[in-house]
Amino acid sequence: MKKHLTIGNLLNALFFIAVIVLLFVPAAKGLLLRGLMKTGFFQPEVSSLSKPVQVPDISFRDVKGENITLSSLKGKVVFINFWATWCPPCIAEMPSINTLYQKLAANKNIVFLMADADGRPEQALLFLKKKNYNLPVYAATTTVPANISAGTIPTTVVLNKKGEMVYHHEGVADYTNDKFAAYLQQLSTE
Repeated sequence: MKKHLTIGNLLNALFFIAVIVLLFVPAAKGLLLRGLMKTGFFQPEVSSLSKPVQVPDISFRDVKGENITLSSLKGKVVFINFWATWCPPCIAEMPSINTLYQKLAANKNIVFLMADADGRPEQALLFLKKKNYNLPVYAATTTVPANISAGTIPTTVVLNKKGEMVYHHEGVADYTNDKFAAYLQQLSTE
């Protein structure tokens, strides 16, 4: 029995268990990604798209059942994040989006739309409240074009005051980056 209980075998078993946990426990994968974000990985590129892209009028529903359209938000910068409660990268970036939201909450020219990919904003809001995040939750009620979100989550887009897409990012990102906050602030003054 002692022959099989070597340090090497124990380390292999621990590694195997860690891999299994990361594969099957979304919160564990989210925690790992969040740790990597703190080391400087996953910084959003703040340069605009080479050319702003016109966006169709997409409609969203909030948890109270009220609808909002992108056309009604013209004149404001719109930060849209497509996400889901079961998505580890979404879970990993959520604290950074919450920090960004709190940092920019006083700027009435910037609007945040956290678009639940499952179309159940009520359940998404419960998830956010459980995590002590204070973000506005919506669900798209009209078709979202593939150039905005092709189904990859998380996907984040930013629209300028004219309603044009000027930022598009698929995958996890650390939005606590001061350059990104400054980018949104600058867009809100244009």
